[in-house]
Amino acid sequence: MRDFNGKRYWLVGASAGLGRALADKLVHAGAEVVISARGEDGLKQAVSEIGPKASYVTVDVSDNDDVIRAATAVGEVDGYVHLAGVYWPQGAKEWDADQVNAMCDINFTGLARVLGQVVPNMVRRDRGHIVITSSLTGFRGLPGSIGYTASKAATMSLAECMYADLRKTGVDVQVVNPGFIKTQLTDKNDFNMPFIMEPEEAAQIVFDHMRYGGFKRSFPRLFSLVFRGSQFLPDWLYYRIFS
Repeated sequence: MRDFNGKRYWLVGASAGLGRALADKLVHAGAEVVISARGEDGLKQAVSEIGPKASYVTVDVSDNDDVIRAATAVGEVDGYVHLAGVYWPQGAKEWDADQVNAMCDINFTGLARVLGQVVPNMVRRDRGHIVITSSLTGFRGLPGSIGYTASKAATMSLAECMYADLRKTGVDVQVVNPGFIKTQLTDKNDFNMPFIMEPEEAAQIVFDHMRYGGFKRSFPRLFSLVFRGSQFLPDWLYYRIFS
């Protein structure tokens, strides 16, 4: 079981939603947290609510120079949790180039930018904890999710590659694949969202995964079976069901 007491964690994408709720869990467990996002007002508000074990550094993960600046300001950390993401629901017939580019750049390339500043230091020290947030959508292509699903599939693949490389070192890599969580992102959806969770409920699952170990956690468990099981369906059947 992982001990968070006295550890320092950097959470990117944590001014609201799942990240904000997870910051509370980590602080309650004895960790110090540095939370980051683009908007300073939301970060200030979150830090004032979390208390003296929280601080903030703004970051725009789409800007490499700003990522380098933020990572330098944050300094050495014991753990890093990536939760930053953007989302617009759309299919290939309604392709909005700016939105699709933003989803790919922020959700996936933004993750790679920050990891490029965090991972080498952890590897050098042979010590660290990295938690990457992907999505149940990352298991297989879905209709009406151009950009978002692709970025989350890439995120999941990156986590798997890192785990393969680092699993016998002192750097622990984990990935979480949540379903629907009630946030500003899912508020954009105009369809039924099965098993939708409140941020606090989802944060408890992520925190338990961080504490008790294991590489991959997909949740809600019952809902995740649909996505994980879809990987074994032949294309002709999968697309007949899902599109």
